[in-house]
Amino acid sequence: MSRPEPSPLAQPVEKRFAHAEALADALAAELESCLLDGIHHRNRASLALSGGSTPLPLFRRLRDRPLPWSKVTVTLADERWVDHRHADSNAAFLHRELLVGPAAAATFIDLKNSAPTPELGETECETELAKLDWPLDAIILGMGGDGHTASLFPATPENRSALEAGLDPASKRRCVAIRPGEAPHPRISLTLNALTETRRLILHITGTSKWNVYQEALRPGPVGELPIRAVLRQTRVPIEVFWSP
Repeated sequence: MSRPEPSPLAQPVEKRFAHAEALADALAAELESCLLDGIHHRNRASLALSGGSTPLPLFRRLRDRPLPWSKVTVTLADERWVDHRHADSNAAFLHRELLVGPAAAATFIDLKNSAPTPELGETECETELAKLDWPLDAIILGMGGDGHTASLFPATPENRSALEAGLDPASKRRCVAIRPGEAPHPRISLTLNALTETRRLILHITGTSKWNVYQEALRPGPVGELPIRAVLRQTRVPIEVFWSP
């Protein structure tokens, strides 16, 4: 007798704001509370963040929150396989905009290492990710206008292994090398398994066009067309959506 499919989670909890600054204020406050709760219960807190321009106001607010930053560990949802001095490095962006002042006391787990390719760097990346206290306290995801999240892009062959790792509850694979066809740079990305191994999962998007893509992703359709569907359809952890025009 076949095992029944798991019941889908309820629709995402949607929190809408008048503008990006109000969203950043609210999300920074939510993350402060979430991290303090982790520190209270486990004496440590952990957070995975995304790059791109959308989270900039969030980073600038979060870094000023009066947190015991030395008890916080931060990593990324994905990284471009470029030198840290490169303008497209998410790690450089994080160190420039978040991990400054008191927040510089946080521990940073880097997805990029000295291997010449992300494929050769996967094993070391897995070792670094194992240093985190899983499940994380929060993961903040972004979404591109093409429906990608982290570095899981549409029609990318590596997506299959990245997504299947998340669909297998026994899998502990947390990262995968990605070579997107349309986006620049080879990359390393957290798998669906890792992206959902968290106490809070938040999708942070701005703009009408991304809201429309998100609405389309809620409708039936292939995950390969809009990879964010994999996150929206998983049944492991509820997802919250923070959006502003």
